[in-house]
Amino acid sequence: MEITGWVERGGVRLDESEIERMARHDMEALCSCGGEFFFRWDGCSARDHFGIVPGEGCPAGTVLCDGAVRGHINPPVAAMPLDEAVAEAVRLRSDEGAVALSGGVDSALVACLARRPCVVVGLPGSHDVCRAREVADELDLPLATVLVDEERIEDALRRVVPVIPRLTPVDAAIATTLYFVAEWANIHGHRRILAGQGADELFGGYARYLASADLAGDLARDIADLPAQVARDQAVAGLHGTFFSLPYADVRVVRAARAIPAAEKVQGGVRKQPLRRTAERYLPHSMAFYEKKAMQYGSGVWKTIRMLARRNGYTKSVQGYLIHVRGAD
Repeated sequence: MEITGWVERGGVRLDESEIERMARHDMEALCSCGGEFFFRWDGCSARDHFGIVPGEGCPAGTVLCDGAVRGHINPPVAAMPLDEAVAEAVRLRSDEGAVALSGGVDSALVACLARRPCVVVGLPGSHDVCRAREVADELDLPLATVLVDEERIEDALRRVVPVIPRLTPVDAAIATTLYFVAEWANIHGHRRILAGQGADELFGGYARYLASADLAGDLARDIADLPAQVARDQAVAGLHGTFFSLPYADVRVVRAARAIPAAEKVQGGVRKQPLRRTAERYLPHSMAFYEKKAMQYGSGVWKTIRMLARRNGYTKSVQGYLIHVRGAD
């Protein structure tokens, strides 16, 4: 049996023998499993509820046997407060791996709870590098700093552009930043990378939400886009034999987030209010309510990609430059 990722049932991690027994003899139990996984056996395959782990030919949350749907992965989880849901989601993922730490509340909370080695990517002196160092020092966590430059970013971009499913400037900049995270993890023997993706969509983290005329609708549309983002990030991680593990996409956290009215997520000019209040149980107030730019901006990677585009004659179109890069490969 070929197993990628990890599996839990009722909050208890399962080993390979337990997974294999369920897959072969107990379809009902298999369909109640949580985690982040894809596995194959005897002409069958199964993939986790949200499809966090890539699985060619197998839709998210599906059990297939000989091409026919045999079941749906839908783990039953009891409703729980957001702080308990986040803590449980991180606990289940923290037996191995590293944390991608940019210094914002999303990754800082995961890092604090996981107590795993951390890594930050950025140009020398970039906001994320400086901020992540401050957070790691405050939380007494080990932090590796991956410093990148124009040459390394250009090389990574050429490797990333052919594999990401959606070629846009934002997707390319995020993917390029994560490329270096995955590369570092692979070099240092970490297959799993805990990351804060999903928090902005679930809790209202984007700056544009502050001016939204339909916050609930905007959140719903962005949540619907999460599978495309996950596919992008995992495609990049796969270049280095790693995968991103997402505590905020845990079924418990998603259920807790969906129970919170949209109006409570962005209040008084502050985004991600519920998550920040949860984080304040574990982090200093200044860290829980710290505002930062997205990783592609805070790392300096986006600015470098724009400069590369201009240098290659694309003075007004980063998209044109990306299409050129894809065509050149």
